[in-house]
Amino acid sequence: MIKPKLKEISYPINSELEEFNKRFKESMHSKVGLVDLVTRYILRQKGKKIRPLLVLLSSKVAGSINDRTYRGAVLVELLHTATLVHDDVVDNADKRRGFWSINAVFKNKIAVLMGDYLLSKGLMIAVKGKDYDFLEVITNTVKRMSEGELLQIKKTRKLDIDEETYYKIISDKTASMLETCCQIGAMSTTDNPDYLNGMKIFGDKIGMAFQIIDDVLDLNGKSHVIGKPVGGDIKEKKITLPLIYSLNNVPKSEANKIRKIIKKGNSREDVQKVVDFVRANNGIEFALEKANYFLESAREVLKIFPVSPSKIALESLVDFIVNRKN
Repeated sequence: MIKPKLKEISYPINSELEEFNKRFKESMHSKVGLVDLVTRYILRQKGKKIRPLLVLLSSKVAGSINDRTYRGAVLVELLHTATLVHDDVVDNADKRRGFWSINAVFKNKIAVLMGDYLLSKGLMIAVKGKDYDFLEVITNTVKRMSEGELLQIKKTRKLDIDEETYYKIISDKTASMLETCCQIGAMSTTDNPDYLNGMKIFGDKIGMAFQIIDDVLDLNGKSHVIGKPVGGDIKEKKITLPLIYSLNNVPKSEANKIRKIIKKGNSREDVQKVVDFVRANNGIEFALEKANYFLESAREVLKIFPVSPSKIALESLVDFIVNRKN
């Protein structure tokens, strides 16, 4: 299979993405010099823009892109950017996409306030556009993301995350945002309940798979794909699906031994012991099977939509997520 690239996936909406980029840049403008300085720095950090891509493609596959679609795309990208800025403060991270993080350059206080500014700008755009349905969706997403993060922190302390809890955490932390992108995209252009529900499910399924594959890459020696060191999750004492499966499929004494290593271990040797344990107990294979299950469910949902370049692009996006592991 030829690996699709994001540039190729975005082809059906190239002109619309250019319009989005213009509106996104305008949305961040402020008359306060310091705010404008920081936003210009943020705009230099060009990400993949997967979220606005999803909003625009979801709108086009269900109808047509309009002003409401652009407002929705700007809203979700402002929210996503705000969460990244806040996450870097929480994680005390120095780098983001190869650039120094906002907190590293401008310190924590400015970073937190900038995150608040970006979130409020997004909400203001929705209020001015009278997109109250967007506000209902996005505020629920912020709530879910916060709850997911807090649940993970609680469970990380005890190292007792089971498979069901893991799915709950990644659904709230990661999949909720991609679900929101697809839902808002469809909402901007159609009232068809099947289309609205279909795009919501599609976003959830690809979000679940995206995070599971991230967790696999963390253990699979290919973390350069996601910009993290191998075994970074273990070092942070995060219990992910490959590890959960492995712990459940060995004697209790061996599982307790591995938990003790995770609890005390920060050395490269300790991390490698856990990585080797997961690989030896088929944790990676199990997790990839689950990721593929979610992606096949996403493909199935797309069958309700008529054939179009945007539908083909969304199908290619599924392939793009699959191939992140290769």
